[in-house]
Amino acid sequence: MKRIAVGFSLAFAVLILASFIVGQSLTSAETSQAAGNGAPPLSNPLKVALLKWYPANQSTQFKVGNSPFALAFDGANVWVANEGDNTVSKIRANDGATLGTFPVGSQPNALAYDGANIWAANGISNTLSKVRAIDGKILGTFAVDNQPASLAFDGEFIWVGYTGTTTLSKVLPRNGKILGDFPANCPCSGVAFDGTYIWVTNPGNTVTRLKRDGANEGVFTVGYQPVGIAFDGSSVWVASSTSGEVTKLRASDGGNLGSFPVNGPAQYVVFDGANVWVSTGSIVNELRPSDGTILGIFYTRGGPEGLAFD
Repeated sequence: MKRIAVGFSLAFAVLILASFIVGQSLTSAETSQAAGNGAPPLSNPLKVALLKWYPANQSTQFKVGNSPFALAFDGANVWVANEGDNTVSKIRANDGATLGTFPVGSQPNALAYDGANIWAANGISNTLSKVRAIDGKILGTFAVDNQPASLAFDGEFIWVGYTGTTTLSKVLPRNGKILGDFPANCPCSGVAFDGTYIWVTNPGNTVTRLKRDGANEGVFTVGYQPVGIAFDGSSVWVASSTSGEVTKLRASDGGNLGSFPVNGPAQYVVFDGANVWVSTGSIVNELRPSDGTILGIFYTRGGPEGLAFD
């Protein structure tokens, strides 16, 4: 037993020493990089030895329809609303292959996935299109209120925000029936569900929180001209275009947990399970949720009109 114990102690010591060496290598590399001594970007001895001191190509582009405006993910594929040609495109997420392009109503500008179907909000025809995700078959077209512009699914109902009315609609996915229209201080450019409440962005500098029965549960101040909104598991993030910032609200009570500047007019926001991503002009910003620190900026072609995580 004594020999086993000694062997374990030696192994443990080796692990500690290895961890120390790695830590020292990382620290040395960070120091040399900060000193500007010509070291490769993000270099440390371990990465250089593996030929991984350079950043990998992290973006590519795929052709879709005319004027793509919104995105949704169905678990395997990314769906794109093509506002300019009244279609939605189905793109395989792992390689960007186009699996189909399907006609919907006039000017689709928002998408949501209900677990089986893609819903498109058609801003000009004032309808919702229900598209079966597996094959793109149109299962129904349903009339809604004036200028639908944002969608969210709460696990049971589809919620529709408008730019032409001040209300939010609750829709039954089975048959597209509107179950209620609720005051929400719209026009609403963004809708999100946090597991308990429906959140919508309002003109000016507020967001409204509603219960699933439509009852108003508070109006909360954010930055000016909020557009996109997303939930990260505990907080709601709101992108405000005029003030160029994102606001973090505690979902349980709407408490303001901070406003964080980004690189330009904040438009759309999404959570990837670890970090928050915000589009600003031709840049997408990656933020750390705990304190809003920008972890990276990524350049795109043109101005992004939607974000989704696959």
